Amino acid sequence: MKAAVTLLVILLFVGLALTQDHPTITAQPNSVFVGADGKFEANPDTALVQFNISAQEDNSRAAYDRASKAADQVRQILRSNGLEPTAAQLGYFSIEPVYDYTKAKRKLVAYRVNVNVSLKLKDFTKIAPIVQQLSDGDITDQQSISYLLDDMDAAKTKAVEDAYRRARSSAETIARASGRTLGELSYASVDTVENVRPMPMQPMARMSAMAQTTAPTEEFSPQTTSVTAHVNAMFTLK
Repeated sequence: MKAAVTLLVILLFVGLALTQDHPTITAQPNSVFVGADGKFEANPDTALVQFNISAQEDNSRAAYDRASKAADQVRQILRSNGLEPTAAQLGYFSIEPVYDYTKAKRKLVAYRVNVNVSLKLKDFTKIAPIVQQLSDGDITDQQSISYLLDDMDAAKTKAVEDAYRRARSSAETIARASGRTLGELSYASVDTVENVRPMPMQPMARMSAMAQTTAPTEEFSPQTTSVTAHVNAMFTLK
């Protein structure tokens, strides 16, 4: 009777796995195959500040020098907030000619230097002063802030652990129902999915004017980043 129950359990779970696009597992005697989903949610731990340094002048040297001066201001702002300039990363750097197309033959009228800069901040209290100083210095008119979970590997590990606990719990339930005892893990596969939901914010040019008012985000909970995992596991039955 126990052998018949075991065979039924194996066929049931292998068939279910196939219908859910899980890996094809060869049924083993005295074993049970289960699948389970797990999840881990965490608050963002990093703010990503992105901005452009752009300078346009009549010749390339003048545009380059003006952009260099703006970059020096950025370095000073970072140091004044306890950050090394190496904390900022360049996304791209370009020097491009600017043409006047209003006439039949295009005319070179200027050169433009564009530099894209990104800065990751773990200390959220530094966001406001840095953004404010960038605006006050007239360094850039394009700023954006998004929040993300930088330590994604740790979140994946916790999601997998949760999925495995659920899978093992299901296997133990089946073992008890069939009058057996759950044995060792003989096979496992893992899939993880990062449900990243970035939270962009376009800062205003003058934040100091709002310093005495209640912040729009005050008392609200931050939107979490969710990581899900699916674990397939095969256990022996005693």
